[in-house]
Amino acid sequence: MTLAVPPTVPDPSVRSAVARLRQEFPELGSGPIVLVVRTCREELRGSPDGALPELVERLARQRLRVSLD
Repeated sequence: MTLAVPPTVPDPSVRSAVARLRQEFPELGSGPIVLVVRTCREELRGSPDGALPELVERLARQRLRVSLD
C-alpha cells in the first residue's frame, strides 16, 4: 500500500471519517487512522464528491480491520 502525502486543504470527508474511525478503533491511535484515511481519500480522488464521505470511510475501515488481523 502506498501512503499519500497529507493534503494542504482540509477535506470534510477525511475529517468525518477520522472522527468516526477513532471511536471504532481507539487501540490504533490517531496517527495511523489519519494516515489510512488520507491515503484512501487520495486513491478515491476521481469519485463523485457526494459519494466520497461514505467511500472513504468504508475503504479506510476495511484497511484498518485488515491491519488488526
